[in-house]
Amino acid sequence: MDIKEKLKEAKEKSKSRKFAQSWDIIFILKDIDLKKPENRINLEFFLPEGTGKDLKTVVFADSLFSDAKKHADLVLTKAEIQQLGKDKKKLKKLAREYDWWLGEAPLMPLIGKHLGAILGTRGKMPKPVPPKINIEELIKRTKGSVRIRLTNSPVIQVRVGTETMPDEKISNNIESTYNFVRDNLPKGKNNIGSVLVKLTMGSPVKLEL
Repeated sequence: MDIKEKLKEAKEKSKSRKFAQSWDIIFILKDIDLKKPENRINLEFFLPEGTGKDLKTVVFADSLFSDAKKHADLVLTKAEIQQLGKDKKKLKKLAREYDWWLGEAPLMPLIGKHLGAILGTRGKMPKPVPPKINIEELIKRTKGSVRIRLTNSPVIQVRVGTETMPDEKISNNIESTYNFVRDNLPKGKNNIGSVLVKLTMGSPVKLEL
């Protein structure tokens, strides 16, 4: 794939905006039966060059509270889980504002009981965290990750950076994302009909496989 040439073409097809647009890679899939749960995808992928955005992270912490406080954007305690469950307006606001959610494994049943109805439907259920993990490294890696979903429609769209990032880094993120998606499809490359790249408000450009 001559990705850099396609990025240049996509830029030419996009008008200048007053905000930094995101780069998206779009997979149009074929010959895949999404009625079979095993063919669906809901995975995290670490972009080697980062997302280009400062994504915000919430951690529900108990034993990891002190360490999490140093590195997460928001840390909530066990006692605050039930309180937050009673304040649905606040919980919905947090779900809009924060990108990634983590929770110590022993707290997950409580989180599911009180917060699952709202966080689950928004794809924000916390990722379980073992109590003795290096929370600094986990948060750093989480902030550089994107979620890759394939559910009811044979299309996967992934944000792979912003237009403020060098083309070299976007190209690397695109190639890495392509390889990851391909390797997680039941028939690999044979499930990929076409791949497009575009800026948020721009027209898509087809990548040659």
